[in-house]
Amino acid sequence: MTVIDANRMHEIETRYPEYFHQSFRQRFGGLMILIATLLYSLYAVWFFDLPKLFAEAHWERVGIYLSQWVSYDVQPEFRIEDDGSIDIRYPRFSPLGDKPNPDWLVNNPDGSITVSISGTSRTVTVSKSETIVTAYGVSVPVDVFGGAPKVVGPVPGWMTVYDDNVLADLGFAGNVSISVDRVKIRKRFIGWANFIFDTQSSFFDKPVGEVVSLIVSGPRIKPDQSNLSLAFDDIWNNSEWQHGDVWTKLFQTIVMAFLGTLLGSLTAFPLAFLAARNITPNRLLNQVLKRFFDFLRSVDMLIWALFLTRAFGPGPLAGSGAIFLTETGTLGKLYSEGLENIDNKPREGIKSTGAQTVLVHRYGIMPQIVPVFVSQTLYQWESNVRGATIIGAVGAGGIGLKLWEAMRTNANWENVAYMVILILIVVFIFDTASNALRHRLMGTKIH
Repeated sequence: MTVIDANRMHEIETRYPEYFHQSFRQRFGGLMILIATLLYSLYAVWFFDLPKLFAEAHWERVGIYLSQWVSYDVQPEFRIEDDGSIDIRYPRFSPLGDKPNPDWLVNNPDGSITVSISGTSRTVTVSKSETIVTAYGVSVPVDVFGGAPKVVGPVPGWMTVYDDNVLADLGFAGNVSISVDRVKIRKRFIGWANFIFDTQSSFFDKPVGEVVSLIVSGPRIKPDQSNLSLAFDDIWNNSEWQHGDVWTKLFQTIVMAFLGTLLGSLTAFPLAFLAARNITPNRLLNQVLKRFFDFLRSVDMLIWALFLTRAFGPGPLAGSGAIFLTETGTLGKLYSEGLENIDNKPREGIKSTGAQTVLVHRYGIMPQIVPVFVSQTLYQWESNVRGATIIGAVGAGGIGLKLWEAMRTNANWENVAYMVILILIVVFIFDTASNALRHRLMGTKIH
């Protein structure tokens, strides 16, 4: 065991004072940050009233919306006529077309109709006097003969009785609404209905093999148009999914991001030379341009879009203008700071030869800044592809406006999912391409 005497201890303290004579901040800084974080978290919980917010939130809607992203429903309505017959009606724009004959609907010999909601475990049998709902291992008759509908026997937990209506909730598979003279069924299917061909198409409801055969070698459906051209027109002009309009709006969004970023970079580039103190030794001009950049950046792109839609009307021009103004401020600041941090030795060397200012900038500055500037511009372009979607929702055009219109209906969530997936794919492609270009320009490897 080694014993350290007082002199040795004093020598160690002198050599490493940072360990033996720490300031209050060094000793308790970490603890103070932790305490401040906890206090701020408690303040945020109180300020936003998070317990009440979580308690009153409609969490059940999350599952409903998500299910509607990946599924669709068919809503047949069975009307019981005075003579006892049952008339089947579908909504005007039913996914099954004008004359549906689904295999999950069976006409029984006694005149009743049985609808399979989910295989044989969940079915509904409609007759003139009663409706029998079978689910969760039990069959529940509902008397619909005269007066209000009445459940015969005990009411299960998945069935709710109102004054003039009985509602049976069958989970994701659908639900049944029973009244005196009609039964309305909502049957849910996984997938996107009529995504390729809508109900008005000549190829609707045909097997894939038959469609391919018609396109490749089948007789012309329309004498003045080939089947391949007709199939493309039917897909592009699909009335339910509106592929043509969606893809056009998506292309508008990409063009908005590209045009706004390009114009912003072209404008910011020369202004940055005037704003950089080491390039232009005029403090007043430097400060004016830097404050100008701050002003353009301080007004959010969304606000610029609102201003410009009032000035020029809704459309991609307003969106491109909003991106242009924002990027002029952002890239101007980035470019000017990049110029102020260059190595002045190459510049001074070229200047010492008596070269003109343009040549000094060309050979003394540009080789240092071009990779950085292009990298920053590519990153902003990638970011603006996402931003263009947001500003489109306020009328600046592009797929953002289309997405907002679909969300406002609160019924076309499968269309919302379709557009969100397209946006994610485009952002992923641009992110990958931008990342690869940036690494190539900077001379680094992609990990």
